[in-house]
Amino acid sequence: MLYPPRRILEDTNAPPKFGSPKDIANAIDELKSAFTGETGAQELVNTKVSTDPDDLHTHGFSENDHFPGMSPSVVIYPSTTEEVATIVRIATKYKVPITVYSGATSLEGHYRAHSTGGICVDMSTMDRIIAIHEEDSDLVCQPGARWMDINEILKEKGIPLFFPIDPAPGATIGGMLSTGCSGTNAVRYGTAKGEWFLNATVVLPSGEVIKTRRRSRKSSAGFDLTKLFIGAEGTLGIVTEVTIRLAPLLPTTVAVVQFPNVQKATEAVADVLNTGVGIQCVELVDDIFIDAINRYGMSARKYPVADSLFFKFQGPTPASLKETAKIVKAVAERHGGTGFQLARTKEDADALWADRKNAHYAGLAIMPGAKGWPTDVCVPVSKLPQLVYETKRDIAAAGLLSTIVGHVGDGNFHALILFKTDEERERTKALVSRMVKRAIALDGTCTGEHGVGIGKKEYLVEELGEGTVQLMKTIKKAIDPLGIFNPGKLYPDDSPSQGKPGEDH
Repeated sequence: MLYPPRRILEDTNAPPKFGSPKDIANAIDELKSAFTGETGAQELVNTKVSTDPDDLHTHGFSENDHFPGMSPSVVIYPSTTEEVATIVRIATKYKVPITVYSGATSLEGHYRAHSTGGICVDMSTMDRIIAIHEEDSDLVCQPGARWMDINEILKEKGIPLFFPIDPAPGATIGGMLSTGCSGTNAVRYGTAKGEWFLNATVVLPSGEVIKTRRRSRKSSAGFDLTKLFIGAEGTLGIVTEVTIRLAPLLPTTVAVVQFPNVQKATEAVADVLNTGVGIQCVELVDDIFIDAINRYGMSARKYPVADSLFFKFQGPTPASLKETAKIVKAVAERHGGTGFQLARTKEDADALWADRKNAHYAGLAIMPGAKGWPTDVCVPVSKLPQLVYETKRDIAAAGLLSTIVGHVGDGNFHALILFKTDEERERTKALVSRMVKRAIALDGTCTGEHGVGIGKKEYLVEELGEGTVQLMKTIKKAIDPLGIFNPGKLYPDDSPSQGKPGEDH
């Protein structure tokens, strides 16, 4: 047990009391002393401990979301698990909040500092691949390793394996684990909450280092503690090493087809998936998105402006890909699909898929000078047409403009809502709230893959129920009784009747 029972149980309704400005200053001095090494070299401190204003700003603000920025008091760049444990022990001693930073691709304010400042632990320098076990189809790496870099290194080494979870291009393994992310490959490979993270080495708030399990492909030995940290968003521990599963790298190709409406497209996807053919990805894009790609995309291809599906087929041989394409084309046509285009070459397939992946920047180009509010909800696949239809109607009624993209194979749906003025921003915020509530009412979730962070925590009680949320808070309280790990994220604020346990001031 990490702490005596009395400490866990005492004063459970009191909000965390973080260290004073003097405590933070003392913590920074102790961190600098800890990272000088035996020589006491100042240049070593400068590479490990930063209080540079520009560095602090970078680690507390983001262009990817619309939450108020907050800079940390200090940024630390550890290289080892032992250094992370040292940081945590010092933070605990002075009750200083800790936020973890890495790829900086999150969209829900995950790495904002606490209002009192605190320590930002930047894991980007812990980016090594420690071991590749080709015969076991797994890989051990540090949390700062980027998934795209891992796949590129496997390719360069001639290893026919890849890591299939594919969120934003700059995402790191630690951030992907912590947010429970997914991406376009989820219809074939599932999400981070599947079995893709076999184990993790974690520094707990006590400073203790644990490993969640061994490297074997499966285990029935007690709780699945790896999953305890998947989606915990850095509130329960700091991940310093991960074993990830790899999948066989199979041939793929891409096709696109147009439909009269979202309903027909979604019905076609359900039928396609039920045939059992090799579908790696299937993406729904609306007519506004297609118009944006035609006008602002990077390719010379021009698409019919209609609600469309992009398919990525997967199979062991070129013949199997052709057979899959033939079956999908027939199913699509039964549901009103037209203009089915299959890539002729690998270069053609890459160009088609790049058009789909260019969604964010093509969408922003529709309204020069506008900001985009990215959204993320998920519902049962059968409910997706209703959600998209009602959301598009709501967007039009609000007088706003948005592109729509959906991972239609698993019911995940994104709108990039554009705004310029403060008044339009407020309309957008209200629209996003209605979208989330609409998804929850359809037995869905407030976030399919972006995570909770600051932006979605207010919806968790409505989605999960009071009892489930309180259980999450009980786990948090037991592991992090001081409340210093990423405070203000993930866990909803308590109502006054609950005495506001866990509130962070």
